[in-house]
Amino acid sequence: MHEYDVIVVGAGGAGLRAAIAAQEAGADVAMVTKLHPVRSHTGAAEGGINAALREGDDWELHAYDTMKGADYLADAPAAEALTQESPEEVIQLEHWGMAFSRDDDGRVSQRPFGGLSFPRTTYAGAETGHHLLHTLYEQVVKRGIEVFDEWYVLNLAVSDEERPEDRSCHGVVAYETATGNVEAFTARDGVILATGGLGQVYDHTTNAVANTGDGVAMAYRAGVPAEDMEMIQFHPTTLPSTGVLISEGVRGEGGILYNEEGERFMFEHGYANNDGELASRDVVSRAELTEVNEGRGIEDEYVHLDMRHLGEERIVDRLENILHLAEDFEGVDGLEEPMPVKPGQHYAMGGIETDEFGQTCVDGLYAVGECACASVHGSNRLGGNALPELIVFGKRAGRHAADEDLGEPRVTVGKTDEVDPGDVEVPVELGEPWETNADAVADGGATADAAAAVVKRTLERERERVERLLERDEGTKHSDIRAAVQRTMTENVNVFREESALKEALVDIHAARQRYRDVSVADPSSTYNTDLIQTIETRNLLDIAEMITVGALAREEFRGAHWRKQYQERRDEEWLKHTMVSWSDGSPELWYKPVVLDGENQTYEPKERSY
Repeated sequence: MHEYDVIVVGAGGAGLRAAIAAQEAGADVAMVTKLHPVRSHTGAAEGGINAALREGDDWELHAYDTMKGADYLADAPAAEALTQESPEEVIQLEHWGMAFSRDDDGRVSQRPFGGLSFPRTTYAGAETGHHLLHTLYEQVVKRGIEVFDEWYVLNLAVSDEERPEDRSCHGVVAYETATGNVEAFTARDGVILATGGLGQVYDHTTNAVANTGDGVAMAYRAGVPAEDMEMIQFHPTTLPSTGVLISEGVRGEGGILYNEEGERFMFEHGYANNDGELASRDVVSRAELTEVNEGRGIEDEYVHLDMRHLGEERIVDRLENILHLAEDFEGVDGLEEPMPVKPGQHYAMGGIETDEFGQTCVDGLYAVGECACASVHGSNRLGGNALPELIVFGKRAGRHAADEDLGEPRVTVGKTDEVDPGDVEVPVELGEPWETNADAVADGGATADAAAAVVKRTLERERERVERLLERDEGTKHSDIRAAVQRTMTENVNVFREESALKEALVDIHAARQRYRDVSVADPSSTYNTDLIQTIETRNLLDIAEMITVGALAREEFRGAHWRKQYQERRDEEWLKHTMVSWSDGSPELWYKPVVLDGENQTYEPKERSY
């Protein structure tokens, strides 16, 4: 049994920053991660970190851009926390040695990004996430923070009170990939989930293979609501053959989008008459697919992104990594020819419901980064706002979990008297439910002995689950189930969404869920059994797919990344509210809570969103 004050699950940018902050606040910290920290998906982030650093810019402008970009579905206190603290965090990274790109005068460079009113995106070439990850990991090593890498967290150790808001989290149970051992990690003060994205629920995604929504699914089954799960961002520039990301930095430097007829369609077809290629991501993605669907796509699949006019010196200096990606995956020389691009799943704006200190409704359980929903991004994230979210909220959650007094949060979590639940029926019959809450919570209460009992019981259950899976030598392959879910999500819950397609996706997800009951693990070994891990990940993806699709079908409007064919307007009177999904004995329960538009000094009144 391992025991620490704070346990951080996941070691990407958010997890590393949280661990550093908790350790600085005096906590004994350990990180438990299924990947070595420098292999985390944060390393794939290319574009940059938004921060108001220059004269003529300020955090209030950044906050306004963020709220507008979110199509007013973000909560103002969280957006303002992000924008106020991002400059301080960027300066801290620079002091820790992060190799930012610099102007001739020595200042950290900043470039334009989509949806921004000022060029405030700091960057390190086209490998910003890679540099961020290594900078933070250096600090973790320097501080002697213990990292259990290649340990896959199977479940949270959460007490079993009837109401989730009365429950408490006392640790996690994890599977060691190298040995097959299942062990418990007890947290005296808090568990911080920093497990990253969920992109593997789609088959065309910029996300790493490891991004399977584990944290969201575990928290959901432990009673924590998931928020705005239908809000999925599709990045407009991914490589068609693989989904590999081509940074928004290409367009920030002046890259141009063309259709098959050589038209600069963002302007010529009126998608964004002012900002063109630097409109927000949802606008550009819809424009590209519209061009393809109306017969102006190249090979009926993609459009061209051209940066040749920028010149070799500028491209090599600021975008060299993009040249390698285009050459390696598409056989295209970006100095001599345009690159093929099309929209691909990129980011989840929704996630585990938290306040702006990372707290969930379960005492002692926190979430930060892409697995969390503070809510900063609403229905559309601005490029360059993901990395500051990791470091700002990672720091806040780490300090709070370590019991540092940071004051009262301004956003409540969970169902409260102030929240209008607006309970609705799930809009399609899902059939029999999953297991009851017993698979997520254990007997116990708040005392030390009761906490130990919670951890012990969770450990026993997870060992039994692993043994049960390994003993079953006949059944359905998890890869077949996963492929079926990815296929229906890509076909039916993509950029353009129709009622009939969403219902079809739910039927497919339900069928996959039934097949999973007989899932088997082909590899019986106890060492490096990735087949076992992927089988458990697939269970999480099923819950993730269901939450996304149920929320998308219920939200009858067009807002940000959520485009509905039958509902072509934003409907603030009915839908200016967060979609909440709670685990209810194996079935999703939908309810809603208000958006917080009142900030520190202003109210962000919803306006028409144009670029």
